Amino acid sequence: MASLIYKPVLVINASYEPLEITSVRDALKKLVTRKAVMEIEHDREVYRGMHLPSVIRLVELRRVPHHGTRLTKKNLLLRDHYRCQYCGERFKAEHLTLDHVTPQSRGGPSSWENLVMACRPCNHRKGNKTPDEAGMTLRHKPRRLTIHTSKHIMRWMGMEEDERWGKYLYA
Repeated sequence: MASLIYKPVLVINASYEPLEITSVRDALKKLVTRKAVMEIEHDREVYRGMHLPSVIRLVELRRVPHHGTRLTKKNLLLRDHYRCQYCGERFKAEHLTLDHVTPQSRGGPSSWENLVMACRPCNHRKGNKTPDEAGMTLRHKPRRLTIHTSKHIMRWMGMEEDERWGKYLYA
């Protein structure tokens, strides 16, 4: 059951616009507090007819900010598709670390353009060096997550998670 609480759940606004992807755990909190209703149940039954949520809809309309997306580990994981940006392997969130492309000790900022996800062995190998100095190559140039890239990521995850998300992601 522990791994099931981290399964992705699509959160849609009261207007049916896709907002974000959250975990089953956070989705259940929204359902229990009646901040959201279940739109689509997951195929997995967890207890006597009780299914995990796959898509939930907020009861009240949430204003969508158009400025930018906050710099968080969760958003960096989504941007980098849960892949180490050095070796390209896909990992669970707990096996990925934040890496400053230009190390903080050399004045590298904690910004979208300087942070990437890295597996522990690659992060250890890179150490306090730049990728060039460590003989490592970034798979993708780190960029700011925008509303357009976040919708692209939701579509990518939706294709892997539950094809029924499509009616919300491609409308």
